[in-house]
Amino acid sequence: MAFTYYLAAFATVGMLFGSSALMSAHAQSKPTIVFVANGASDFWKAAQAGVKKAQSELPDYKLELQYPDQATVASQNALMDNLVSAGVKGIIVSAVDPKNSTGEFDKLAGQTALFTTDSDAPQTKRIAYIGSSNILAGEQAAEIAKKAMPKGGKCMGFVGLLGADNARERIQGFKQGLAGTGITLVDVRGDDIDQARAKSNVSDTLVADPNVTCLVGFYSYNTPQIYAALKEGGELGKITVVGFDGDPVTLGGVKEGSIAGTVVQQPYEWAYQGMKMIAAYLKGDKSSIPANGLDIIQTKIVDSSNVDAYVAEQKAMQ
Repeated sequence: MAFTYYLAAFATVGMLFGSSALMSAHAQSKPTIVFVANGASDFWKAAQAGVKKAQSELPDYKLELQYPDQATVASQNALMDNLVSAGVKGIIVSAVDPKNSTGEFDKLAGQTALFTTDSDAPQTKRIAYIGSSNILAGEQAAEIAKKAMPKGGKCMGFVGLLGADNARERIQGFKQGLAGTGITLVDVRGDDIDQARAKSNVSDTLVADPNVTCLVGFYSYNTPQIYAALKEGGELGKITVVGFDGDPVTLGGVKEGSIAGTVVQQPYEWAYQGMKMIAAYLKGDKSSIPANGLDIIQTKIVDSSNVDAYVAEQKAMQ
């Protein structure tokens, strides 16, 4: 009897241990999909919320958002190489410098399901792009400038990564939108996603060219740094400011009238819809992949007429 009891107990423990091991193995075997940002910025907090929302609907997957150590091609590529080596099944990435990443992206595309967001790499073997039309966003920024500066003026632009597609296309769209007006974009200064440098670029401009009457922030953190530099220099409200994205400082400036307006994107939707698209793709469902490889999520202008409504909308999504 005792032998039978201990044998049964041992079998029960073995079954429990085996069940636990299987459960652990199952958890570890969940396919992982990673959203890879182009650098550390508060802008990506909304994307993190989108990843979290998608995770609640995709329990059979492990979803993450990760930043490279630095906003450089080398650092971003090293991160993605490590992810693929760890067995990640899908990556959606905001490319730091698409033109100098073609070989790396094509290699990654042969090892994992590779999608892009925010900054596309259309010349590579990525499956699809999910994000804004940056040219259209640039044109919308031009609409803000034209409304605020009917008599014309000189604008200086500020951006993080001059080589990134999102930067080049926003600048292109802004210039296109200004065609035939008295407003010109005289130059654009990059900062490599260094916010201290972003602020000093603005301060240097104010000293070097007093004829500049408009400052344009092409990345999410550029406009808050423009705001800070103008405030320190006693120029806040004297120079037209055009922004990108919905940083709280930017939205506060729009509300108080020191920022003419901002073009907002939807990184929450990029992450949420992107994760669901990749998960479906990994299951063999390609029906959500656009024929042209572009899933465009619209941008919009936020100015004094709708800033309160936009802020309320964003709070409701959190």
